[in-house]
Amino acid sequence: MSLNNTTLVPRQAFNKFILYENRLRFYLIASNTADSRHRIIKIDRTANEELVVVEDEAEYSGKQMSAMLKMLDDGNKSSGGLGRAKVFFGIAGFVRFTAGWYMILVTKRSVVALLGGHYLYHCENTELVPVCFSPKIDKPAEEQRLINIFKQVDMSKNFYFSYTYDLTSSLQHNLAGSNRSVHDGLYAFNDRYAWNYNMISTPLERPASSHWLLPLSTDTSIKPVQLTVLGRVIFITLIARRSRHYAGARYLKRGVNDEGNVANEVETEQIVSEALTTPFYYPSRRRPSPNYTSYVQYRGSIPIYWTQDATTMAPRPPIEINVVDPFYTAAAKHFDDLFRRYGAPIMILNLIKKREAQRRESKLLDEYTVCVEYLNQFLPKGKKMMYRAWDMSRAYKEKTQDVISYLEDIAEESIQETGFFHSGPEPYSHYLQSPNSEWRNTISLQNGICRTNCVDCLDRTNAAQFVFGKRALGHQLYALGVVESPNLAFDSDAVNMLTEMYHDHGDTIALQYTGSALVNRVETYRRMPHWNSHSRDIIENIRRFWTNSLLDADKQAAINLFLGVQSDPHRDRPVRGGYRQWFKPEHLEPPYYYRPLLFTSLGKHFAYSMNSTLKLPGKTARDVNHSPFETSSRHRPTSRCVCRGFGYAQVDGIAEHAAAWDEEDGKPAAKAEARKASAMEPEPSERDKHSTEVIAKQMLEPCVSDTEVAEYQGYIDQYDIVFDTADRKDLEVYTSAVAIAYGDGGLEYDGTDEAKERDFYAREPLPVTFNYERWINAPCYHEMLL
Repeated sequence: MSLNNTTLVPRQAFNKFILYENRLRFYLIASNTADSRHRIIKIDRTANEELVVVEDEAEYSGKQMSAMLKMLDDGNKSSGGLGRAKVFFGIAGFVRFTAGWYMILVTKRSVVALLGGHYLYHCENTELVPVCFSPKIDKPAEEQRLINIFKQVDMSKNFYFSYTYDLTSSLQHNLAGSNRSVHDGLYAFNDRYAWNYNMISTPLERPASSHWLLPLSTDTSIKPVQLTVLGRVIFITLIARRSRHYAGARYLKRGVNDEGNVANEVETEQIVSEALTTPFYYPSRRRPSPNYTSYVQYRGSIPIYWTQDATTMAPRPPIEINVVDPFYTAAAKHFDDLFRRYGAPIMILNLIKKREAQRRESKLLDEYTVCVEYLNQFLPKGKKMMYRAWDMSRAYKEKTQDVISYLEDIAEESIQETGFFHSGPEPYSHYLQSPNSEWRNTISLQNGICRTNCVDCLDRTNAAQFVFGKRALGHQLYALGVVESPNLAFDSDAVNMLTEMYHDHGDTIALQYTGSALVNRVETYRRMPHWNSHSRDIIENIRRFWTNSLLDADKQAAINLFLGVQSDPHRDRPVRGGYRQWFKPEHLEPPYYYRPLLFTSLGKHFAYSMNSTLKLPGKTARDVNHSPFETSSRHRPTSRCVCRGFGYAQVDGIAEHAAAWDEEDGKPAAKAEARKASAMEPEPSERDKHSTEVIAKQMLEPCVSDTEVAEYQGYIDQYDIVFDTADRKDLEVYTSAVAIAYGDGGLEYDGTDEAKERDFYAREPLPVTFNYERWINAPCYHEMLL
C-alpha cells in the first residue's frame, strides 16, 4: 500500500465518502464538507488472500475529480464501468476470518455533540462488505460461524468517532500537548481506547492515512447536556473511554495481566464549557479561548492476580488470589504506565470491604495495601502514591459516617493535588473580590489522577466518581466565572442533572461489563432511595447472575475475535526492568505543558441527548431568572425575591436581580443608603473612570441613579396625570367611547348634538357586499404569503 512513512499521521478533514465498485476493483472517493478537496484509493478485488490497497497521494479539485471518474468509467467498461455510487461515512477497518478479507463501512451516523467546533458522531449502523468478488472459502460453515460471533459486538451501540477531533485523548492533551507521547502505536491517536485498532493496523504494513480509517473511540458513552445559568449557556459533556487491553466480561476478566493492563479500565472526562465562540481558539493571534475546562478520572480493577470461578453457579463466587508475586511486577508496570500517561501524584481510592463474616473482598484489601506500601517505598519524596482505603459499604450500613460528605472531602483533597484543566486565566473578578489572594493569569493543567476501584468498579466506584465530578464541576464553574464559590448544593437543578449523567454513564459501563444496569445508585448512598429501588435492585441482580452464568462465555469470545486477541499459552512473561527502580524517573515529571494547536472549526449547533426523564433547567422562561445551583425545594425564597426591582444582589454565589422598595416614596431604600455611602468616597479621576478596574466594579455593583428612577416613575404616571386634570364630562365621553368600542351601547340619547354624534358612531357597521373570502382563499394569495 502506497502510504506515508512510519511517522505519526496527522488527521485531515474528510467527512464524505463514495464507493464505486465493479468486478475487479473498489474505488473510494473522500471529500471535504465544501466538496473542494478530494482523494481517491483503489482496492483490488481479484486477490483472495492478500489485501491490495493503493492510494493516490494527489489531491484533486471538484472538476479534476469529475474528469478522473469519467476516465475511470471509460477505462473499466469491460468490467462493468464504475457501477452505482454508494455513500458511506468512513471505513472502520478490514477483518479476515478463514479466507478472504471484509471491509467494514460506517453506513449511518448521528451527531451527539459539538466540542470546540468539532462534531462528535455516534456510529448508528455498519456493513460488512467482502473485498474479493468471488472468494474461495474452504470451510463455509466455519466462516459463517465466525461472522456471527463477530457481529455479536454490536457496532451500532456505544461506538463514537470524529473526523477532526481526537476522541481517544483528553481535551488537555489535544489542546496543551505533552512532553512525552501517550500514543502506543504509529497513529496520531491513542490506540488504547480505539477498539478497532486491530482492524486498522493488522491488514496494512504501514500506517494508513487517517482520513480513510476511522478510530472508533472505544465501547464508551458520550453524554452532553446543556445548562442555562441566568441567560449564560453552559455545556457539560461526559466522555468515557474504555480500554481495549484486557477487556471482557465480569468473571472472565479480573485483576491484571502480565503487561500491567487491568480489567474494566475506563477513563472518564468531564468537560464544562461556555461556548460564546465555537472554536477552541480565537481567530486573531491564535489565542486560546478561556471557556473550556476538563477533569479526568480513572477506574480499573485491583492490579494483582486474582480470579473468580463462575462455573460453580454461585451468586457470589469466592475470590482467589492465584499468583503471589513478592515484587508485584504487574502492579509496578501498571502504575508506571499511569505515571507516564497522567503524571504524579496518583491518588488511590480503594472502596472494598474491610470486615466480612466470610472473607472475600478483605483478601484483596490486605494484598492491595501491601502492594502499594511496597511500591511506595522506592518512590522519591513528594511523588509517592496517596493511598486511601475506606469501607464504603459498612459506612453506609452502620450509619456511622456521612458517605457523601466523606467522599467530598477526599475529592477536594484530590483536586487540590492534581488540579484540573482550564484553557485560560481565571476571571479578573476573582482578583477584584480578593485582591490579597493569588490570582492565576495562565492556563491550569491537570498533572496526576485519582484511581478509584471497588470489586467490580461499578456501583460504589460510580457513586464515588459522581462525588468527584460534582466537586470538580464546582471548581470548573468557578474558573469560568459562573459561580462565586465552588461549593454546589445537592438537590439543585445543576447537581440533579449531573447525577442523571453519571447514572447513564454507570449504566452503560455496567451493561458492557456485567450485562445489567447499576444496582446501588447515588440516591442509595445518600439514603434517599426511590420507592421502587429495592425491587429494581433485585431484578438487576437476577439479570447479572443470569448473564454472568450463561452468556458471558459467548460474549468473551466475541470480544476476543473483535479485538484480535489470540490466546497463546506458551508466550513468555515480560521481564521486569528492576525490583527497586520499577518506575522511569522521567514519568514522575509533569507530562503536560502549554503548546497551542489549531483545529478546524465547524460552527453550527450543539446536539445533546441523555437517557433520562429529568426536566433540565433552562427550558422555560421561568428558568431564566432562577439559579440552577439553588436546591429545588426553594426555587423562590421568601426572604430574597429574584426579581423585585432595579437593584442587584448576590444570592448564594450567583448574581440575581433583587431589591427592596420603599413603600413611602417608591425608591429602593437599600440602594439609596448605598448611594449616600458611595457619595462620601473620593471620586476617581477623569482618567481612571474608563479603566478596566472601575468598569468591572460598576458591572459587579450596578446602581440606578435618582434621575433614572424619576424618569421611569414619570413614564408610569403619565396617564394618571391625564385622569387627574380632566373634568367629569370628558371622562363620561371617554368612558362612553370605550363602551361603544366594546359594543356595550354607551350613554343614553338625550337629543343634544353630542348625543346625535354618539348615536352615529354607535350604529351598525356598513354592510360588506364584496366577497373577500373568495380572494383570500385563492391559491395565489397563499403563495404570496409563503
